[in-house]
Amino acid sequence: MRRLLLLRHAKTERESASGLDRDRRLDARGRGDVSDIGSYMARHRLVPELALVSPAARTRETWQLLASALTPATPRAEVVPELYTADSTQLLRITRTAHGEQPAILLMIAHNPGLHEFALALARSGNATACAALAYNLPTCGLVVIDFAVDEWAQVAFRSGHLERFVSPRLLRESTS
Repeated sequence: MRRLLLLRHAKTERESASGLDRDRRLDARGRGDVSDIGSYMARHRLVPELALVSPAARTRETWQLLASALTPATPRAEVVPELYTADSTQLLRITRTAHGEQPAILLMIAHNPGLHEFALALARSGNATACAALAYNLPTCGLVVIDFAVDEWAQVAFRSGHLERFVSPRLLRESTS
């Protein structure tokens, strides 16, 4: 079995000092949201063996904050330039070529709309509540967990996954109120 964790970067500032989208950083809410999702992941043992991270400032910052919440088991991370503007087909190709020792749990930190479309394209089945919530939106710092009954990442295909769960900072806040 392989488990794919898809995480959209956290909430960002509207504009960067440079004026480039790629340079936008997390805002205060985004940093808090990453902390909440990181604590959730650690509590639920959703710790990847490998993280693939877009080169944008907001995704790298999301990863840095998330990694500190996952200590002491901080996974290895790779910046993958193609993740910045990837569509669902490109994301599938990147997933299928996950290298290393064939990590059982792989995390991808990237952007919408590609990440949301990718999550929807992968899930064949899953938790009905999670499927309905994911169909509506993949918000900033939203975490999608999809399981695949395969031995290698190269075997992952669209409509072959089981949506195990979908959480977001907002859903976490609502479940504790």
